Amino acid sequence: MEFDVSSSPHIRSGDSTRRIMLDVLIALVPTLIAGTVIFGLRALAVAAVSVAAAVLGEWLWRLVTRQYNTVGDLSAAVTGLLLALTLPATVPYWAAAVGALFAVVVVKGCFGGLGQNIFNPALAARALLMLVIPAAMTRFAAPGTALPLTGAVDIASSATPLHHMVMPALPEVSLLDMFLGNTGGCIGEVSALALLIGGAYLVARDVIKLRIPVSYLGTVAVLTLLFPRGQDPLLWMAYSLLGGGVLLGALFMASDYATSPATPGGQVLYGVGCGALTVLFRYVGLYPEGVTYAVLLMNAASWLLERFTPTRLFGAPQRKGGLR
Repeated sequence: MEFDVSSSPHIRSGDSTRRIMLDVLIALVPTLIAGTVIFGLRALAVAAVSVAAAVLGEWLWRLVTRQYNTVGDLSAAVTGLLLALTLPATVPYWAAAVGALFAVVVVKGCFGGLGQNIFNPALAARALLMLVIPAAMTRFAAPGTALPLTGAVDIASSATPLHHMVMPALPEVSLLDMFLGNTGGCIGEVSALALLIGGAYLVARDVIKLRIPVSYLGTVAVLTLLFPRGQDPLLWMAYSLLGGGVLLGALFMASDYATSPATPGGQVLYGVGCGALTVLFRYVGLYPEGVTYAVLLMNAASWLLERFTPTRLFGAPQRKGGLR
């Protein structure tokens, strides 16, 4: 009897890039709804501009470079939405569009497309905007502020919980307000509840594993508990976890397939590195937030973590004496 065996890997799965990206978009819906409720329709408009620019930018890039169209895999839409959630609702529309174009054309397209990019496109675009228009990127509206849909936004900037923690001092808002989203900040970082709902959906759908989020958040929790800058270490730890973009970064940014290690051990070390750098940048950095640069730096170290945490091949003898 003869068998025709194809080359490995012999895996049957219903997963596809489009299905995974659709799950991510669904998981981000609660956060987008929360941002819209808290900051008004302008937050939704910023997200729409960012997504549209990302999709159009990827379509034009693939057309100009004569590559097959990949807009249908929804990865550009995910990049645009993730970028929008890292922006203040007061940011100019053109900035959201420029950031989205930079993310899909330069960070992703110029490196070979989806899966070939070294850095997370949305965070790389946010880092660019922080360098180019820092004033607009650090101008936050208070919850419930009536932001105009068109024209320039002329309001007094509201201090975020992280601004108070830089002093250092515990924020004036309660933990419940931060959990629900009744505080100033970027569109997608203020409601911890919405982010946790989205993260739970991704875990239930087996889109992400818990190694990176748990090691990331666990490292932030341990370091802020051991080295608090407030009078109450437990409160300081809780505010550090709920404030800023830690949850958004741990659940949606650091867990990106293309820019995180593929090995289990590498993922744990990667999450620990993200958490340690986040706390370091928050404590000694120029800006109160540190998630963006922490994740981007660990993106660059992803290949090294994979190299030092190899998985044992099925049936292969275990190596002795470390890596060869």
